Amino acid sequence: MSIWILAFIILIIAVFMVMTGHGGGNFFIIALVLSGIDMYVAATSVQFILFTTAFFAMLVFGKKKFVEWKLAIFMGILIGVSAFLGGFFSEYVPEKTLRLIFSILLFFLALLMLKPVNSNPNEIIKSGLYYWNIKSFDNTTAYSVNLLIVVPIVLAFGFIAGMIGISGGSFMVPLLVLVCSVPMKNAVGTASTLVAVSALTGFIGHTIAGHFDYCIAVPLAIGGAIGGLIGGSIAIKSRPKLLKILFALTTLVAAIIMAYKVFN
Repeated sequence: MSIWILAFIILIIAVFMVMTGHGGGNFFIIALVLSGIDMYVAATSVQFILFTTAFFAMLVFGKKKFVEWKLAIFMGILIGVSAFLGGFFSEYVPEKTLRLIFSILLFFLALLMLKPVNSNPNEIIKSGLYYWNIKSFDNTTAYSVNLLIVVPIVLAFGFIAGMIGISGGSFMVPLLVLVCSVPMKNAVGTASTLVAVSALTGFIGHTIAGHFDYCIAVPLAIGGAIGGLIGGSIAIKSRPKLLKILFALTTLVAAIIMAYKVFN
């Protein structure tokens, strides 16, 4: 397959994934693996694609004030460190094991995306040593963040995301909405920022391990960047509930495809 045809496929995937609030690493990596690219090279290329896609989407969301910067910076530091470690240590895990972990995560994501979410902002501010109460970026509401729940989840998912070449955005949106009570569009915008951080640090870890092929990664990243701009613009005007259901179904399909690749 021509690298530019694959780049166009990446562009289409990027538009849809940014619209639904997920980085798209699960679909990116399937596209690369099915095109015959080595799993480790694919994981590194996907991290680079994710960074460019999320960065340009973040510019769109940030301009419209849909990024909660305090949460983004806090979680970004945690996910950045853990994603770097995951990318660096990825070569110590066999390729089939990576694919199996990936397929299991996709099944988990499909179920998670079907879970109903509360679109109303958190109206009850909780107190205690483990709660961090912060105001939204536009000062219209406040969120109570349970650090005992958020910190371990971000660290764990960041490490896994960096190891297998996905963004972690698929975990970040439900975390922000279900645990932190962040409105859906703000969660999508904030997740784009976190995806950019996770992908960049995971990419650095993979590159140090010697898995980067710029001839593959750069053309595909161009497609991802264009898709990020388009997807971010559409997401601001979109209805997220229907897209979440559609994404859950397509994620389930992706999980089945990757599980098939493990055993064949």
